[in-house]
Amino acid sequence: MKKVISFYFSPTGTSEKVVMEMASTIAKKEGCGIVHHDFTLPAGRTDYPDFKEGDLVIAGVPVYAGRVPNVLLKYLSGLKGNGAKAVAVVLYGNRAYDDALLELGDILNHGSFKVVGAAAFIGEHSFSYDLAKGRPDKEDLEMAREFAKRLDLDAGFEPDDLHIRGNPHYKGYYKPLDEDGNPVDIRRIQPKTKDTCIDCKICAKVCPMGSIPVENVKILTGICIKCGACIKRCPVEAKYFDDPDYLRHKRELEDQFKERKLPEFYL
Repeated sequence: MKKVISFYFSPTGTSEKVVMEMASTIAKKEGCGIVHHDFTLPAGRTDYPDFKEGDLVIAGVPVYAGRVPNVLLKYLSGLKGNGAKAVAVVLYGNRAYDDALLELGDILNHGSFKVVGAAAFIGEHSFSYDLAKGRPDKEDLEMAREFAKRLDLDAGFEPDDLHIRGNPHYKGYYKPLDEDGNPVDIRRIQPKTKDTCIDCKICAKVCPMGSIPVENVKILTGICIKCGACIKRCPVEAKYFDDPDYLRHKRELEDQFKERKLPEFYL
């Protein structure tokens, strides 16, 4: 193996933790170097690593509404693996990963990677501090290391050999319901800013869409993908959502999905 490449989108750091754990485990096992490519921020989505045959790519993204985040599809469609091997990794907030892992595997296969493994892990939900709190935790990261050690890097997989769970026609993005049972479009909802904001600019620096301007962090100049980065990384908890439909959905998730779910692996 020439090198291991960690390749991830991780606004709140959950996908990054798992990808890095796998990458370091494999690099140590194979005695090779690691190259990191974080495409969380807009600057990271202006180019691609130089993937080559003989490389192994650990590609990780969070699950948004049961799918690969749609804001990433244009960037990911430009991937050219050149025969490099890849592991598809998704992180979901303890509800379900639906078709996201299958979708990511398909994207990698279509980009001329050879997918040799796939895994779905659980991370603290971007909406909540309680749902899957603190995950991935020590147990999850130990499972990530064990998965990495079990990978058969010499296997000659065909695209469908891993039998990744999911609908090959991909279901639509999951939509919460309001109190009357009607679908709610939370894309329109924007974070608010309290007067306790200290104007530290951290929210502007961590927004993966570049939608919070440094000049005025209390406004939004682009889309909000509800990743939670501005809220969870604010040192004074000045960012928040107050939309009733958003808060209802958050409570429903916290009430319905308390049971600890375990990572799932495809080898």
